[in-house]
Amino acid sequence: MRVLVAPDKFAGTLTALEAAEAIAAGWRRQAPADELDLAPMADGGPGFVDVLHEALGGDLLALTVSGPFGEPTPATVLLVDDTAYVESAQACGLHLTGKERPEEATTRGVGELVAAALEAGARQVVVGLGGSGTTDGGAGLLAALGATADRPLDAGPAALAGITEADVSAARDRLGDVTLLAASDVDNTLTGMFGAAKVFGPQKGLGEERIIAVDGWLEEYAAVLDRRVSLQAGAGAAGGLGYALLLLGAERRPGFDLVAEATDLAGRARAADLVVTGEGAFDFSSRAGKVPYGVAQVAAEAVRPCVALAGKVLVGSREMRALGVESAYAMVDVVGEERSFADPAGALTDLAARVARTWSR
Repeated sequence: MRVLVAPDKFAGTLTALEAAEAIAAGWRRQAPADELDLAPMADGGPGFVDVLHEALGGDLLALTVSGPFGEPTPATVLLVDDTAYVESAQACGLHLTGKERPEEATTRGVGELVAAALEAGARQVVVGLGGSGTTDGGAGLLAALGATADRPLDAGPAALAGITEADVSAARDRLGDVTLLAASDVDNTLTGMFGAAKVFGPQKGLGEERIIAVDGWLEEYAAVLDRRVSLQAGAGAAGGLGYALLLLGAERRPGFDLVAEATDLAGRARAADLVVTGEGAFDFSSRAGKVPYGVAQVAAEAVRPCVALAGKVLVGSREMRALGVESAYAMVDVVGEERSFADPAGALTDLAARVARTWSR
């Protein structure tokens, strides 16, 4: 039997690569004769560069860039021929902010990664958006590429208060005719009821009482640069990094689609008898551009069954099938919550072995 193993990261516990290896280890324990094809996945957030490096090869350019509070932070750019892949979470991820000082966190480091890609000779730069701890509208990225204003652009959203002038022409000149892609599934606008501050601010540590203030600063910022772009779908991605990239002429593409295409997921699904995916928490929000839903859709197009393994499963069978998944299995149901967090790889391995009893021939 041929099994395609295509999980996302298990946030906070396992990378997508580690999750794929754990699932494979458990499956082999129960069904050693099965042929396994490991295709760890990402949607533009944490793990984006690692997954693409695993699939495409290429060279990793090791760098030190500005973190969300200006501290030196290690990061990498993946170079594959004349295309560079940048993972914004490496420079401004939530794991770097710890949900602290959300009004001061900057995306300057992401701009430094893009600048490094340009200096390395890239003709196309793909920026993975997701998992950010910032809500600065991408102002820091613009500053790193040469944009100027009458307020600091690289000191977080609070520094944008009172902005009346800004010029991004130097940043656009820096890019020249290089193609820019924003890899994101988020459709939110920069500001308003469905904007970056209102929708994603609380998960980055922004208190409810501060949302209106931060949204107002982003409104001022957008009014100075380009209000129309701020209302485009995807401008609110990664705390507004999407807005900065759109200002610079970026094309937006769903992150999962980009990774699936790069890894030939559709072709690999057609060659398999079963597709296995997974993530930390499998719930109905998985439909909003998350990896398991995307993998399930690819499996459906290949007319192959898809099952999901997760830390927790928070949907019933009806919702599961609406997501395109035949069955979903939870680590906490098999080994308990304590072990699931203490030994996630071992717990996932045990879960995969149990699933293989049901699904392997």
